[in-house]
Amino acid sequence: MKNKKAILLMWLLALLPSLELLLAWSKLPEQVPMQWGFDGVVGSYGPKSQLWVIAGMGLLIPLLLQVLPKIDPKKENYQKFQKIYDGFALAVSLFMAVIMAFVLTETLRPGSIAISRVIMVFLSFLLMAVGAIMGKIKTNWFMGVRTPWALSDPDVWNKTNRLGGWVFFLTGLVELPVSIWCPEKVMAAVLLVGILGGTILTYFMSWKWYKDKFEQNKED
Repeated sequence: MKNKKAILLMWLLALLPSLELLLAWSKLPEQVPMQWGFDGVVGSYGPKSQLWVIAGMGLLIPLLLQVLPKIDPKKENYQKFQKIYDGFALAVSLFMAVIMAFVLTETLRPGSIAISRVIMVFLSFLLMAVGAIMGKIKTNWFMGVRTPWALSDPDVWNKTNRLGGWVFFLTGLVELPVSIWCPEKVMAAVLLVGILGGTILTYFMSWKWYKDKFEQNKED
């Protein structure tokens, strides 16, 4: 990231999970929920100190997002989608802050929110947002659909990531109403089918586009 305002905002968002945890610390029980199923039932508990792992991830992710472009062999390409990369970094930092807020709310007021549904709704919007920008991401080693065939050819990269973008966007679009109105098993199945099926399709088409182009070049 090069935009100073974006960097400042990203770090402010990154600090939010730690701030949220500090403010709620004295009110938290010694054992807090650490994992929920799709049905919203708590799957496991752990010491409240483990919540610092989530807060730590909130700080680690922005740090990685700043370092990765500097060590990427194709770092010059980041300039071509810098605003998109900055927006992605902000969205991820916001997502971590929201996750911490949901976890603390459910810990302090159990049953006040359907945490699995709320997280899936937020994830649906995130999937749609990521899907909308994927077609504009240029070749790099850390962001986008990085199949070996896409990394080997710019045209294949563009086609692969446009398709991957549609997979993410449509999965999020379908998952949104499902997360609100459908049973939890349906919610999980739609997400699994969308991501897994879409990934298989994207990888297959990436290979096919590269194969078709390679064979055409041989004929020429």
